[in-house]
Amino acid sequence: MPTSSTEQMRQWRGPALLSYGFRPFFLFGALWAGLAMVLWILSLADVLTLPSAFDPVSWHAHAFLFGYLPAIVAGFMLTAVPNWTGRLPVVGVPLAGLFTLWLLGRLAVLFSAHLPVLLVALVDLSALVALAAVMAREVIAGKNWRNLIVLAMLALLILGNAVFHFEAARGDYAAQGYGLRIGLAAGVLMISVIGGRIVPSFTRNWLVKSGSDIRPAPPMQRFDKLTLLFSVLTLVFWVAQPDFWITGLCLITFAALHFARLSRWGGIHTLSDPMLWVLHLAYGFIPLGALALGVAILWPDILLASAAQHVWLAGAIPLMTLAVMSRATLGHTGNALIATPATVAMFLCLPVSVLARLSAGIWPDAAEHLYHIAGASWILGFFGFVAIYGTLLLNKKPDR
Repeated sequence: MPTSSTEQMRQWRGPALLSYGFRPFFLFGALWAGLAMVLWILSLADVLTLPSAFDPVSWHAHAFLFGYLPAIVAGFMLTAVPNWTGRLPVVGVPLAGLFTLWLLGRLAVLFSAHLPVLLVALVDLSALVALAAVMAREVIAGKNWRNLIVLAMLALLILGNAVFHFEAARGDYAAQGYGLRIGLAAGVLMISVIGGRIVPSFTRNWLVKSGSDIRPAPPMQRFDKLTLLFSVLTLVFWVAQPDFWITGLCLITFAALHFARLSRWGGIHTLSDPMLWVLHLAYGFIPLGALALGVAILWPDILLASAAQHVWLAGAIPLMTLAVMSRATLGHTGNALIATPATVAMFLCLPVSVLARLSAGIWPDAAEHLYHIAGASWILGFFGFVAIYGTLLLNKKPDR
C-alpha cells in the first residue's frame, strides 16, 4: 500500500495524464476554453449553428463559467487537497472517471438541442457533484476544517449551474440570469479566498529568497476577513438586485477594499518575476471588475453591465487560473518556476482580451473589431498554454 502521494503516483503504471489531478483538467480545460471561443466566433459569423438548446450567448457564457472553470477548480483541488489534508491523491481510474464526467458534460450541453433537458442538466452537474463528494470526504477524513469554505464555494458553483440550466430550460435569457451571477460570484470568492492566501505567501517566499527586507502583509489578517465578509454581502446584493443603486455603491466600496488589500501584498516589488506579478495583476481584476459593475449600475449610459461583468469573466478568472495552472504545472513536474518569453506573451493575451471586450461596451461603433481582438487574444492565450505546457502535462516524469 502506498504511504505518500509520491509513492501512489509512482505506482500508477497507466498514462501520465492520470497520475495527478492537475494534468487532465488543466490540459483539456485550456483546450476547451480555446475551442469554445472558436465555436463562438464561428457562430457569430453565421458560419456555424451551434447544436445547443441554449441561445448562443448563454451557451458562450456557460461554456466558460460552468465548463472551463470547473475543470480548473477540479485540477487545483485534486492537487492541493492532498497537501492540505495529508491524504493520498485521486489518481488512475477514479481520476479518469471524474474527467470523463466533465467531458460528457461539455458534450451534453453542446449537443443539448438533441437531448432531453433533464438529462443534459444531470450529466453536466454530475462532475461538480462528484468532485464535491470527493473533496468533502478528504476534508472531513483529514479533519481539515479550515478548508470547508472552499467546499462551500464549490457548492455555490453547483447551485449557479443548476439555476442556469433551470432558467435556460424555461426560455429565459440565462446569460443575464441569477444562475450566471451566482456562478460568477462563486468564482470571484474563490479568487478572493484562495488568491488571498497564495499571492502574499508566494510573494513573501520570493522576497525572502531574493534577499529583500520587504515583506507583504500576512494572509487572512483582520482586514482581509472584514473585506471578505463585506464582499460576500455585496455579492448577495448583486445576485439579488443587480440594478439597484445601493448595489452599485456597495460594489464601488468592494473595489476600494480589494485595491487596498492588494496594495498590502507588495506586488510592485515583483516586477522582475512574471510568475509572481501575473498573480497580482490577475487579482487586480477583482476590484476592477467590481468598479466596472458599480459604474454600470450607477451610470448605465457610460458602460453596459454585460460588458462590465466581463472584467471578472474574461479577466480575473481566466488570468488567475492561467497563472496558477502555469505555476502548478512547472512545480509539480520538477521544473523551475521561470516564465519564458512565450509564457509572458500568453499571460498578456488575457488582459488584451478583456480590455478589448470592455472597450466594446464603451464604444459600440467599434464593437465588431474589438470583439475580434478580444476573441483572437483569448484563443492565443489558451492555445498558447497548451502549446507551452502540454508536453509537461503529458510527460511521464514523476511529480513532486
